[in-house]
Amino acid sequence: MDPFNAGLLSVVIIIGMVVLGVRVAYASGIAGVIGLIWLRGYDPGAGLAGLLAHSEVSHVTLSVLPMFILIGFLAFYAGLTQSAFYAARCWLGTLPGGLAVATVFATAGFAAVSGASTATAAVFSRVAIPEMLKYGYDRSLAAGVVAAGGTLASLIPPSAILVIYAIIVEESVGALLLAGFIPGALSAVIYAALIIFRCKLNPSLGAPVSAVPLGEKVRSLGGASGIFFVIVIILGGIYTGWMTPTEVGGVAAFVIFLIALAKRNMGPANLRESLMETAKLTVFIFTIIWSILIYVRFLGFSGLPEAFANFVVGLDVPPIVVMILILLAYIVLGMFMDGIGMLLLTLPVVYPAVTALGYDPVWFGIIIVKMVEVCLVTPPIGLNCFVVNGVRPDIPLEDVFKGIWPFFVADIITVAVLVAFPGIVLWLPRLMIQNITA
Repeated sequence: MDPFNAGLLSVVIIIGMVVLGVRVAYASGIAGVIGLIWLRGYDPGAGLAGLLAHSEVSHVTLSVLPMFILIGFLAFYAGLTQSAFYAARCWLGTLPGGLAVATVFATAGFAAVSGASTATAAVFSRVAIPEMLKYGYDRSLAAGVVAAGGTLASLIPPSAILVIYAIIVEESVGALLLAGFIPGALSAVIYAALIIFRCKLNPSLGAPVSAVPLGEKVRSLGGASGIFFVIVIILGGIYTGWMTPTEVGGVAAFVIFLIALAKRNMGPANLRESLMETAKLTVFIFTIIWSILIYVRFLGFSGLPEAFANFVVGLDVPPIVVMILILLAYIVLGMFMDGIGMLLLTLPVVYPAVTALGYDPVWFGIIIVKMVEVCLVTPPIGLNCFVVNGVRPDIPLEDVFKGIWPFFVADIITVAVLVAFPGIVLWLPRLMIQNITA
C-alpha cells in the first residue's frame, strides 16, 4: 500500500474507532504508531513515536497549560465565581431576563480567569441556576444560558484550547490569546441581546428583579475586582510583551492564590484539591496532544495533508465557499466528537488547505475555536449540556438541549460576523505586534 492510501485508511480507522467509543487520544496514537512502523519500519517508526512523545510534550510552550488550568481552580476556591455573579446581578438584574443576562457576563468574567468551558458550566450550574429558578425563570432558559455561557471560556483568555491550537499549527500563543478576547466579548453581547429580546417578547421566560441601591452596586464591584485585576495582568502582560504567556499564567495564578488567602478561602484541603485537579486535567490534555502529534507526523509522511491542500486550492470556487463548507463539516463532526479531539484530529489536514487559500492562521484559529464552542452545546454530545444536567439532575437533559438552541443561532450569527469582518479578530494581535516592534 502506498503512503497516500495508508493515510486515507488511517482516517477511516480512527473515525471507526471513535464511533465505537475509543477515546480520540488512544485512537490517534494507535493509528500514528502503526502508520509510522508501516511506512518507516519497526525500529525507525517506533523510535520516532517515542521521541515525539517526549520532545514535544516537554516543550516549554506547553507549560502555559497547567498555569491556565490552575488559575481556574484557584479562582473557584477564592470565591470569585459568586462575586462575579452577584456584581452582574446588581447591575443587570433589572433588564428583561436580567438574571440570565447577568449569568452571561458573569460566565464571561469567570472565563477570563478559567480556561475550561466545562468547569465554568459546572460552577454556574450551582451558582446561577438556583437563583434564576427562585425568581421563576423558565428552566430551559436557565440551563441553556449556563451551558452556552460556559463556552465563552474557549475564546476569552486564558483559553487552554487556543494554546493547543497554537502548538499544533506552530502559531504565536500570545497573538491567539489576544485575538480571542474581542470575539469572546462579542459572543457575550450577542447572547445578552438575544436574552433581552426573547424576554421582552415573552416576559414569562424571565422577569426583571428589583433594583439594587447604587451604593450596593458599587460595593459589588469590589468583590469582583480580583477578576478585573487578573484580566489586566493577562491582557496587559501579553499585549505589552513584558511577559510570555507562561509567565503571565504563573503571575496570574499567584495573584489568584493571594486573593484566596486574603478571603480565607484557601485552606490546605482546597489547595491540595486545586493542585490535584490541575494535574489530572493537564495529564489528560497532554495525553491527547502527544498522541495527535504522533499521528500528525505519520500524516506528514503519507502526504495526505499536502494532497488535500492541493485539491482544495485547485477547486474552481471562491475561497469563501470552501471556508463555509469546512465550517459546516465542523458542525456535523461536533455532533459526534468532543471539541479538543475534533480540533486536533482535523487540523493536520484542514490547516494546510486553509492557509494555502490565503486565510490568516490566527483568524482561522479563532473561527475554529468558536466552532468548538458550538460543538460544546450541540446534541448528541453537547458536553456542557451533560455537565449542567449532571450538576442539576432535576432539569431533564431534553430541557437543557431545548434551552441552548437560541444560543446556537446566536453563535452562527457571531461566526458570520467574524467571517465577514476579520479585522475584529486581528485588531488586537496587530496592535501587539506594532507595540513590540516599535
